[in-house]
Amino acid sequence: MAATTHTVINQAPPLVGYDVFGSDPALTEGVERHVAPERAGEVARELGELGRAAGSAQAQRWGEEANANEPVLRTHDRYGNRIDEVDFHPAWHRLLGRAVSSGLTDAWSRPDGQLRRTAGFLVWTQVEAGHGCPLSMTHAAVPALRADPALAAEWEPLLTSHVYEAGLRPAAAKAGALAGMGMTEKQGGSDVRANTTRAEPLAADGEYVLTGHKWFCSAPMSDVFLVLAQAPGGLTCFLLPRVLPDGARNAFAVQRLKDKLGNRSNASSEVEFDGTTWARRVGEEGRGVATIIEMVAATRLDCVTGSAAIMRQAVTQAVHHAAHREAFGGPLIDKPLMRNVLADLALESEAATTLALRLAAAADSDGEQDRAFLRLAVPAAKYWVTKRCPPLAAEALECLGGNGYVEESGMPRLLRESPLNSIWEGSGNVQALDVLRALQREPMALNAFLTELGTSRGADHRLDGAIKGLLTELADLDGIEARGRRLVERMALVLQGSLLVRYAPSAVSDAFCASRLGGDWGSAFGTLPHTLDLGAIVERARVRVE
Repeated sequence: MAATTHTVINQAPPLVGYDVFGSDPALTEGVERHVAPERAGEVARELGELGRAAGSAQAQRWGEEANANEPVLRTHDRYGNRIDEVDFHPAWHRLLGRAVSSGLTDAWSRPDGQLRRTAGFLVWTQVEAGHGCPLSMTHAAVPALRADPALAAEWEPLLTSHVYEAGLRPAAAKAGALAGMGMTEKQGGSDVRANTTRAEPLAADGEYVLTGHKWFCSAPMSDVFLVLAQAPGGLTCFLLPRVLPDGARNAFAVQRLKDKLGNRSNASSEVEFDGTTWARRVGEEGRGVATIIEMVAATRLDCVTGSAAIMRQAVTQAVHHAAHREAFGGPLIDKPLMRNVLADLALESEAATTLALRLAAAADSDGEQDRAFLRLAVPAAKYWVTKRCPPLAAEALECLGGNGYVEESGMPRLLRESPLNSIWEGSGNVQALDVLRALQREPMALNAFLTELGTSRGADHRLDGAIKGLLTELADLDGIEARGRRLVERMALVLQGSLLVRYAPSAVSDAFCASRLGGDWGSAFGTLPHTLDLGAIVERARVRVE
């Protein structure tokens, strides 16, 4: 067809060349709020640089290429030697390289480390979510390894390094390393105590050989893995390197890569340990769950942050499209019904971002009160924020109409990615049960959670009413499991409302309290009370490209 048959008009321009960090008021204000004042300028500059890279055409192309060219498993080399390597497109390595050099595996050695890393993770995940898996696991492995000071001294400098080195080589020959994890087995799933992988001690203290399988082993190209296995003393955590100190490959057979709904750029695998697989014990025998508990908290926070990132990118794309697309006589963004949808989506996104940053700030604290607060707040946030991500991604896609259903828009990739964080590191029921367990066994956690809510008492009558209703629910824990999801949802919503009332503009907090806490909200996005200042909420979420 001749190119003169039509002219392309009324299409939104590509959203490129913008600062992902600087254009997000909820994120920039949250970082400024929580970071130490003497470091505020340094952190803002660091995140601004990463934000501009994330909004560049180059980074967006890397994300597209990494997903279009999925990893490939090579079990053997051309001569028949078992190698169990995974090949990745160069874009994957560029994404990881920029992330590692920006400190996204290093929250443990810098002041305000959790906050600046969480903010950076939220920024960079908007480029591409799949490579966030090895970033998160490498970051989370550090507190688990600290159960053994000798192991931590050996591996922590590599895991927190700002140097990315691909390829399987002895750790001593690398300037930086990545960590993966192998906890899940096919017969147990989230019930890791049902694991059957065996660990037999060797003559050298702390050394074992493993026999068994892992149904989900994430990022099999990593340098080292934390795995769980049954030792003589019970379920125990082990450190398993891919390459042994003498340069030989450890027995680590990658049986296949998973064919997943989303997360296509990342390799998730099934692996086998053949009885000669060498590993070192982390912590005491029989204390495997206790050893990895801090790791679990770190990865759960990343699930919240990763979902917040997907939400923010979905909202950004929806608002950008509506601002430039005209229909029925004017820009979509000015249509009352579309404005209601966009405002509702923006509320959900801002609440998720604000909550993620509060959790990160608490994780930076050494205070007993903050640690107790996190015990309830992290699983509650993980439950709720990850649950809200898929419907938000779907609604944002719909805002683009048929354009959003086309792969080139990027919206289908966001939608496919959106359910992952609700499953990873424990599904919704696991999070709800964890909250109930803490409520029944750790009274300090509930006191800290209620103290956090109490800081906003009297600021909004709907929030006060919701807190009162929550206290009524908490007064009777008999038979609570069957209503556990509803309770945890209320806890997360009240916590988000408390944070927004304290920190967000009045248009945002008023709309959140009226809908999520006041009951004036329908079952779909776009049902906010029409009397609210919806235009101000949408404008706050809008990105403008110079």
